[in-house]
Amino acid sequence: MITQSQFDRIAHALPVLRRADPPLVREFRQAAFLARIPANHDVFAEGGRIEAIALLLSGVVRVYKIGETGREITLYRFGLGESCVLTANAILSQQTFPAIATVEQEAEAVMIPAAVFRDWVSRYDLWREFVFDLFSQRLTRVMDVVDEVLFRRMDTRVARLLLERSQAQQPIPITHQEIAAELGSSREVISRILEDFASQGMIRPGRGLIELVDVDALHGRAAM
Repeated sequence: MITQSQFDRIAHALPVLRRADPPLVREFRQAAFLARIPANHDVFAEGGRIEAIALLLSGVVRVYKIGETGREITLYRFGLGESCVLTANAILSQQTFPAIATVEQEAEAVMIPAAVFRDWVSRYDLWREFVFDLFSQRLTRVMDVVDEVLFRRMDTRVARLLLERSQAQQPIPITHQEIAAELGSSREVISRILEDFASQGMIRPGRGLIELVDVDALHGRAAM
């Protein structure tokens, strides 16, 4: 059971709870529970049954697919105050999880049992709106991934990824294999693209690090 102090902290991360009526708040405190999930732990595996949905209070979870060739591609990530749309869909459709969800940064989550989650969607308008908004946000992100995979050149996608990651940290702590897994490519293809970037003076690669040197040139490549 969630205590009042815990509920106050959870509601800070999940604003939807601040607008909840007393019956939903009471049921939330009775049914939900807190969990800590270590980094590199698979929250859900492909084909697994979903027993509960996780709403993150801290940390980051990466959701990805592995193809028949063994290549990975990231579908999306979720963090503070967010959850996994594929988990919600699996619960509502009572199907197995269609991807893999792995904790990248140690996470704390409030867990809601699957049966309770389905029940709230059917009985509470506010909770149903919250879930539909979740679907809308993640569908847009997945469609962006599909658009990039189908219509963007790989060098353009690599340039965009490097520019995005550099906003958080520079040099970027990332390997060729990690870029390949993120973008659904092979390490060999990514290595050739990075060698090309380096030869043109756009980046300076190191061991597990990539330093951006000519940001303007990378922006030009990212716009192609």
